[in-house]
Amino acid sequence: MAVERTLTILKPDCVRKELIGEVTRRIQEAGFTIVAMKMTRLTPDTAGGFYAVHRERPFYDELCEFMSSGPCVPMILEKENAIEDFRTFIGATDPAEADEGTIRADFADSVGENIIHGSDSVENGKKEAAYFFTEAEVVANKA
Repeated sequence: MAVERTLTILKPDCVRKELIGEVTRRIQEAGFTIVAMKMTRLTPDTAGGFYAVHRERPFYDELCEFMSSGPCVPMILEKENAIEDFRTFIGATDPAEADEGTIRADFADSVGENIIHGSDSVENGKKEAAYFFTEAEVVANKA
């Protein structure tokens, strides 16, 4: 199995709840390697650009408003089978449907404020990572 990269974002509700350290610890303990990380604050326009795929969806405006409501922490993670493993690790988008012990089951309040983003495919992981990081900002894990 090949090593994959996925983008995650610790969303503004995660930052507000002061869960950056706890969620990051769990990510690393689950075997993911952080190869890029920063804190940033999205504007409504940058949030809209990132979530452009959802532009026609009824939740788009609310999502952009939420994602620009405070700082967030995007990270690029590496691991074998990273995309699928990370989506399982974070749990269902609706925390009420998320498996016990997942990030969303443990910390999220609602579908709209669900603590964390995870890429849904290898291709989207690459596009999403490039939205936040230049290749120069990615630190390869060389043992």
